[in-house]
Amino acid sequence: MHAGEVHVWRTTLDETPGRIRSMREILDDDERRRVDRVGTEQGRRRFIVGRGLLRMILGRYLAVDPRTLRFTYGPQGKPALADLSSGIPLHFNIAHSDDLAVYAATLGRRIGVDVERLRPGFGGEPIAERFFSAAEIAALRSIPADEKERAFFNCWTRKEAYIKATGASILRALDTFDVSLAPGEPAALLRTHGDAEEAGRWSLRKLDVGAEYVAALAVEGHGWSLTCWQWPE
Repeated sequence: MHAGEVHVWRTTLDETPGRIRSMREILDDDERRRVDRVGTEQGRRRFIVGRGLLRMILGRYLAVDPRTLRFTYGPQGKPALADLSSGIPLHFNIAHSDDLAVYAATLGRRIGVDVERLRPGFGGEPIAERFFSAAEIAALRSIPADEKERAFFNCWTRKEAYIKATGASILRALDTFDVSLAPGEPAALLRTHGDAEEAGRWSLRKLDVGAEYVAALAVEGHGWSLTCWQWPE
């Protein structure tokens, strides 16, 4: 990876029992304890695969054994590499919905990613009324009924990708900035309340990860190029 590049990996979290056992072996003690706290067997399997693949992807970038990686966590739980003594400013983020996981990585830029599975019949408007900004609520009301579900998830994933990139609290911050949401409209951070220049410091991008999903990427700055892969290649 070079400066100015952003990489996104798409993968499934449903793996064979043998692969799950091998991935559990590369987790650290804290991750194994977190596995044991997950309430369902399917959830535990997917957590193991998600963290194992994260280690494998980051290990490839850093040319190290995935088992040697150590993480720190921000106030909102966002993971980061604990040891940057190599001088490589690798930033990354993770999102998953059902069996789909998306990983994003870049050098020297804060980054966030989010993905949600579309849910036919999902009534998102009460959630929007509670958490979205006034401008977004008005925009959602204007969307035709057959496009409201996708518009809602466009808004949600774009907002959450930005929140994850900044490391802010999602419950406090969702109504303090506006994003585009209409289907077919380019993803954009339109404005941030209280800081007129903040929106210009970020890029938002729609990610195509499957017909049943909506996904978004937030990257600090502009002038970067995006490359997407499926894992395993």
